[in-house]
Amino acid sequence: MSRSKLEIYVDILNALAEKGPLQLNHIVCQANVSGNLLKGYLDFLIKQGLIKESAMEKNGVVYSNTNRGTAVIKFFGEANKTLHVSEEDDKFLPVTY
Repeated sequence: MSRSKLEIYVDILNALAEKGPLQLNHIVCQANVSGNLLKGYLDFLIKQGLIKESAMEKNGVVYSNTNRGTAVIKFFGEANKTLHVSEEDDKFLPVTY
């Protein structure tokens, strides 16, 4: 099953929260995102003020969460707990008439 864009954004934010700041190639591995699509996802998150891009002398460019990005992670974590989302919930029962 493929992930939605929202799920990918949250996975990137979570990877940066757990392991960040990270370079592009590390985000690819940690968030399980295609390298070809990652820059577009990062650009969106930057425009939304959820992550920031920083130039490092030796490491090149790295990405990290902003305070707003951290707040989004907390929001989705609480929503997930409240809704008790699981893969079982994705299975629908047949409709009987």
